[in-house]
Amino acid sequence: MATTGVHHFQLTHSVSSIRPSTRTKLRPNSVRCCTTTGTTEAQNVTVKNGNDSLEICRVLNGMWQTSGGWGRIDRNDAVEAMLRYADAGLSTFDMADHYGPAEDLYGIFINRVRRERPPELLEKVRGLTKWVPPPVKMTSGYVRENIDLSRRRMDVASLDMLQFHWWDYSNSGYLDALKHLTDLKGEGKIKTVALTNFDTERLQIILENDIPVVSNQVQHSIVDMRPQQKMAELCQLTGVKLITYGTVMGGLLSEKFLDTNLSIPFAGPPLNTPSLQKYKRMVDAWGGWSLFQSLLQTLKRVSLKHGVSIPTVAVRYILDQCVILFGKLQPGVAGSMIGVRLGLAEHIKDSNAIFSLSLDEEDMSSIQEVSRKGKDLLRVIGDCGDEYRRA
Repeated sequence: MATTGVHHFQLTHSVSSIRPSTRTKLRPNSVRCCTTTGTTEAQNVTVKNGNDSLEICRVLNGMWQTSGGWGRIDRNDAVEAMLRYADAGLSTFDMADHYGPAEDLYGIFINRVRRERPPELLEKVRGLTKWVPPPVKMTSGYVRENIDLSRRRMDVASLDMLQFHWWDYSNSGYLDALKHLTDLKGEGKIKTVALTNFDTERLQIILENDIPVVSNQVQHSIVDMRPQQKMAELCQLTGVKLITYGTVMGGLLSEKFLDTNLSIPFAGPPLNTPSLQKYKRMVDAWGGWSLFQSLLQTLKRVSLKHGVSIPTVAVRYILDQCVILFGKLQPGVAGSMIGVRLGLAEHIKDSNAIFSLSLDEEDMSSIQEVSRKGKDLLRVIGDCGDEYRRA
């Protein structure tokens, strides 16, 4: 497949060079903003670690919304919607073993692609899934059983990417699980091994154990800039990529919530989905609804300037985050997730507009100015994923 214009993030240091006795000293707040004024960016990026690599779309279709709580999903309508996204070039789908019927829907979808679409599209479609096990003993058989289940559901011989999550860091079984996953990759059952919601310290431990993960999927938005404080620099040092979710905050970062007052009952749009409720809590932790309105107003001015929507600006801003490494700006985010309510709502046009949007220095500065008025969520919540591990 053509890769002209794609950002390829090469390993700066070999993973094996990071050892417990020579821990990398990370500098917080090393983030800067990259701008690509006057350019149209390629849709795809390659995530890579050593010999493992996978080309994905930089805007991923998140399928958490199929798990219930966003409205009833009709199977046929959902698969038809997936085909429309893929036909429009938005061909990377992100799911998990616990996202309701997500993996089964992907299996139906990929068979439709095989039967009804040219081979070129099949080569571009990617299905990324997650495994979120309880912190029990991670035997080879237990890991294999669960990966085989996802393979059957998705109807693929090899998972494009398996993103692993672990709840309890006091239990080092996550290293056993990742080593078994690496063995399955060697058998051809998984193409790339990755992480989701791991913090910087544990990511470094994993890399020190020579486990070649290609990415870490973390919560990241204009409100939640935690990944840029420590995580992004380690990722740049090692070649691991960031894939972000919550980038439009379940829809809070949109025109729908501009100029609303949620303190007055029934005065604004209802927070009637799990994602809206989740990210409203992030807004509260960051600085509250009044400051969030200032952010939306700033994003609206930028969106009007470029003729796009607020969510488009919000995603572009995160994709443009960079890290200063060895005196050079290095892109820090490989791709960002946008949740899809398959068959219920569609945002193909807005998603594709992200690739042609170029935020200039004035845009970036105005957004950054509001973002910095909020609280430092690294201090309030902790590092990436800590919100899932607090007692």
